[in-house]
Amino acid sequence: MKYLCLFGLVVVVMCGAGGGFQKVDGAGECGSVPVEREAFKLAPCAPAAQDDKAAVSDKCCLQVKSIGQNPSCLCAVMLSDAAKSAGIKPEIAMTIPKRCNLADRPVGLKCGAYTLP
Repeated sequence: MKYLCLFGLVVVVMCGAGGGFQKVDGAGECGSVPVEREAFKLAPCAPAAQDDKAAVSDKCCLQVKSIGQNPSCLCAVMLSDAAKSAGIKPEIAMTIPKRCNLADRPVGLKCGAYTLP
């Protein structure tokens, strides 16, 4: 039930701000897809992004690997307003690629005040 509420919160934040998604003409961190929409795809990562002792699900790792093909997009998603509103802790979220054992993760990538290990 806790995760269902978290999922609902992410949806409300994504749709409520400004009446919907802003149009992006391929210039954003995630190309033509709004960062907030990409953040929605990381819903399976919510428990692991709030607690560094929580197991990271396979579904989460698949999404992180997919979004991580564009490291600047992954960074923007982890620092997005939707992630913050969902209670995501950026310092913990940054550890997920390593916890997923992604060999091609962008080690050392600076994401705001954080660095991917």
